[in-house]
Amino acid sequence: MLLEIKDLYTHFHTLRGIVKALDGVNLDVSKGEVLGLVGETGSGKTVTGLSILRLLGQNAEIKSGEIIFEGRDLLKLSMRDLLKIRGRDISMIFQEPKSALNPVIQVGDQVAESFLIHEEISKGEARKRVLEMFAKVGLPDPDRIYKSYPHELSGGMAQRVVISMALALRPKLLIADEPTSALDVTIQAQIMDLFRELIDELGTSVVYITHDMALAAEISDRIAVMYAGRIVEIADTETIFENSLHPYTQGLLKSILKLGRKGELFSMEGEIPPLINPPPGCRFHPRCSKRFDPCDKEVPKLKEVERGHQVACFLFGGAS
Repeated sequence: MLLEIKDLYTHFHTLRGIVKALDGVNLDVSKGEVLGLVGETGSGKTVTGLSILRLLGQNAEIKSGEIIFEGRDLLKLSMRDLLKIRGRDISMIFQEPKSALNPVIQVGDQVAESFLIHEEISKGEARKRVLEMFAKVGLPDPDRIYKSYPHELSGGMAQRVVISMALALRPKLLIADEPTSALDVTIQAQIMDLFRELIDELGTSVVYITHDMALAAEISDRIAVMYAGRIVEIADTETIFENSLHPYTQGLLKSILKLGRKGELFSMEGEIPPLINPPPGCRFHPRCSKRFDPCDKEVPKLKEVERGHQVACFLFGGAS
């Protein structure tokens, strides 16, 4: 196993109170696997990714848990040791590509920094490696792009730069946080094709964060469904689409727009609860049409109902 997240709790201290963003998250990623992490905005997907690399803000606190990467708990590493892992062994692609780039530094120099920090090579050699990466991700005229500033690039070009930066050192794990959400549909398709080609070529494991179930299906080997800071269902992609069990997962699947479908598009009632004061028991129970007595009192545990298929729901024996 490459990555194991065990019983992870991450909180944010705000003026309004403590936001319980992650509430006992358990996940694992195998070598060479693409794990889709899906759920509505506010589910805790991005916080999970940021917690892995400890890139949280000053008001954040990882209360408890373990994040085991290649046998080492990342939460127990010194910042000096963690910096050796960031970029080289684990890298991240952020949602908005231009926000991830420094606006006053040429993009080529920003990508070259990864080589200069982690490898003992000259600036000339680093530049050569960057140009090779730019060509690999399909950027036209790599020399010109190298000298460009972020504002001079289109959204698709900026995303290709960010992908080249994330994959420059051939990391073992890539966290991709909705890498195409800011792009139009045509560019999204191009970036997804490129993304699949590169991770297949490099053999990199991926945590692919998205709110789009259809997009997750295109790229993921397994899918973990997240709701209000908890994982509610995990299974291989085919099982999630053909035999999902949790009412929330079923709602997400019904919400997918399909060609030829007649009638109104399904929409789940309600919204993700505020995590300063989340509902007791199962956090989905206020929106669930199948709720019954224990749902509003006890927290369902994530349990295996068949090999490789886990669900946190009292309908399927979720009692502790």
